[in-house]
Amino acid sequence: MWIDAVSEQQRKGEASILVTILGTAGSAPRKTGSKMLVTAEQSFDTIGGGHLEYLIIQKAHEMLASGSREPVLEHFPLGPKLGQCCGGSVSVLLEPLSGCDFHIALFGAGHIGKSLIDVLAPLDCQITWIDNRPELFPEEVPDNVTVCVSEQPEQEVEDLPDDVYSLVVTHNHQLDYSIVEATLKHNKSHWLGVIGSETKARRFQQRLGHRGLFTDEQIQHMSCPVGIEAVGGRKPPEIAIAIAGEILSVRNGSRSMQKRKREGIPWQNLKSLLTTAGAEVETAGAEAEVERA
Repeated sequence: MWIDAVSEQQRKGEASILVTILGTAGSAPRKTGSKMLVTAEQSFDTIGGGHLEYLIIQKAHEMLASGSREPVLEHFPLGPKLGQCCGGSVSVLLEPLSGCDFHIALFGAGHIGKSLIDVLAPLDCQITWIDNRPELFPEEVPDNVTVCVSEQPEQEVEDLPDDVYSLVVTHNHQLDYSIVEATLKHNKSHWLGVIGSETKARRFQQRLGHRGLFTDEQIQHMSCPVGIEAVGGRKPPEIAIAIAGEILSVRNGSRSMQKRKREGIPWQNLKSLLTTAGAEVETAGAEAEVERA
């Protein structure tokens, strides 16, 4: 069923297109409200099959490929051109359901790493949790967490998605440095946080600068010590909250900025969209009556 597929796609953080029949006129293969879900690889449920469904799936794939986030309203007369002899028409809404674009790479499965999972996993994000000590990972992790056991965690940087939020909290300073160097080298992280002290930060900055491989701007991309200083506290859950606060401040900005931000379709545009759909359905219905007469 399409509704189960929606839940599964959201769990995996993958984009999809929800197709809904908004209105019909005359004879149509499915009734108003019928839905199907289209992903990059397959489709779930049906809005009637045939050439109509083929065209809808094709349009959905185009929207997925372009990363479209705006809904699209399409109207189809069900005549010979579509190879369907129903004689009616349908108005169809294609609604993008965004995949997850918030990816976190967490290096380190110690006490702080575990506390970070507790704090970060409830967010709308996908987490790749990386460590070279398999015994530290719990038997069960949240659905949006992928465990990666790697003998050389720094080599996993190359396979991470673009604009990832990279967080380094391992048990070893040299490993931390190797991960930082690899992250800056690949230059695709949106944010890089490293646990430690001011002294550790200065040493890392000196080593990175001494090698001459990175600019000052690249080196400053590293946030160390990571975490909102005002939060305070030394216990793993307190440190995790401070770090999560910094990540969210980078991603979301302040609440005052959010109040000024407009999202979604303005109500005036939505009203126009629905009015147009209604007019198209009425016109198609009148045309179908004329043909039958």
